Amino acid sequence: MNKSSRPAGRYSGIAMALHWLLALMLLALFIVGLYMADLPFSPQRVKLYNYHKWAGIVVLTLSFLRLLWRLTHRPPELPAAVARAMPAWQHWAHHGTHYALYLLFFAVPLLGWAYSSAAGFPIVVFGVLPLPDFVAADKALAEAIKPWHGYAAYAMAALVLLHVAAALKHQFIDRDGLMARMLPGRA
Repeated sequence: MNKSSRPAGRYSGIAMALHWLLALMLLALFIVGLYMADLPFSPQRVKLYNYHKWAGIVVLTLSFLRLLWRLTHRPPELPAAVARAMPAWQHWAHHGTHYALYLLFFAVPLLGWAYSSAAGFPIVVFGVLPLPDFVAADKALAEAIKPWHGYAAYAMAALVLLHVAAALKHQFIDRDGLMARMLPGRA
């Protein structure tokens, strides 16, 4: 669906699909990441780590596709009435949050990949597609990278919560219909 065939001010179907698919995957990855981190070494832990790594690579790929889509398909402008009603700090927060999220969509999985490589654990996506090591195996480097993957994941979780809170504010307090731009179905 191109811009001319969708209602003015709405995101395209592809943009919506990428948004919601990434949202669900990021939520699942964060929950699994929290759960598996404290598990004792076991076959279940190894399996969960592999699933987590595979999903991280899928998120990295989808993030690249989402960025490519966004660069080639300009997102809709904020409706004029919404833009006028927002104080300057909210405009700054709106753009800053989106830029920071895009940065973290790449940083979190790349840090995870770097950590896995440095720790000497190769990533074999879906058990069939071996990825090259992102960095050379180095236990000291792995220990230095490991917390940064977690810090970046927590930062992304905080920004996602901020993004969701802003969307809910627009939906239930401002009642400006802004959230409908990213919801499937008719506007």
